[in-house]
Amino acid sequence: MQSKQILTLDDVKKIAAAAEAEAKANNWAVTISIVDDGGHLLWLQRLDDAAPISADIAPAKAKTAALGRRESKIYEDMINNGRVSFITAPTLQGLLEGGVPIMVGGQCVGAVGVSGVKSSEDVQIAKAGIAALGV
Repeated sequence: MQSKQILTLDDVKKIAAAAEAEAKANNWAVTISIVDDGGHLLWLQRLDDAAPISADIAPAKAKTAALGRRESKIYEDMINNGRVSFITAPTLQGLLEGGVPIMVGGQCVGAVGVSGVKSSEDVQIAKAGIAALGV
């Protein structure tokens, strides 16, 4: 059997705090979502003034990144480059840039999804959160 790393509540809090700090440092009103490797919600934080819709979009981006074990931008790019049939992929809803997997030792242990500003800025926040783990 193989050993499997998992996110602890302390890990999730570290990620969330670092992501929040990045968002606030840039005055970005976003929702931050963290999921486990199965896409199950572990954390949802909507900062002041973040649009209500971002509370639906952020977890969808995170789930897509976790299940696909790659950034959600890959799926957005596929669709934008003509593979529009990919929008019918079952269970994937966050096919937009802003979901980033958390990789530890080559394994996906979860993902961070952010929504509320430009997609590249969403990714910047997600990656700042993941960096707090030091992996």
